[in-house]
Amino acid sequence: MKYDELLNKLTEENNGVLTTKDAVALGVTKPAFQRFVEKNGYERVAHGIYQNPDDWPDDFYVISRRSERAVFSHGTALYLHNMTDREPLKYAVTVPTGYNPTKLAADDIKVYTVKKELYGLGLTECETMYGNKVRVYDPERTVVDIVRSRNGIEFQTFEDALKRYVRRKDKNVNKLIDYAKEFHIDKILIDYMRVML
Repeated sequence: MKYDELLNKLTEENNGVLTTKDAVALGVTKPAFQRFVEKNGYERVAHGIYQNPDDWPDDFYVISRRSERAVFSHGTALYLHNMTDREPLKYAVTVPTGYNPTKLAADDIKVYTVKKELYGLGLTECETMYGNKVRVYDPERTVVDIVRSRNGIEFQTFEDALKRYVRRKDKNVNKLIDYAKEFHIDKILIDYMRVML
């Protein structure tokens, strides 16, 4: 298969996004990759990540691809889980302590850090509106995160998120309490949940 065919197929599989890393992993040389990108008018959206000009850009996917350790959290996770109608003005991600978030922060992404042993708690994937899979914390971890950060979240958004969580058919209150215990906020969370239930 020729490089152009391979890269077109790769772009299609990734809903319009093409990365140098993926192309090289398939045996495409960097010069051939660069020629393809330039010839087809791909837009560079981040280091090593290019967007097909014929497709709508998926910011969630681009952020997820550019930082393998970033997990969508807080208000951004609320939006991805349909626990708020407000599209985030500023994307929020969580990374493990020790990870250098300078490039993410420079792009106006809110970066939270958490101890390495708590980083993977509730880690899952969900689909963006463009059909791309991205790393995000599950609804239970998201509720715990917003309770922990409640002073930095608009009260209306906070209250709406808790109400929407309570109405979810797939909610897992036991898991929610377990997560809250890990973060030492179980008493605070239970007080809020009593009001909502």
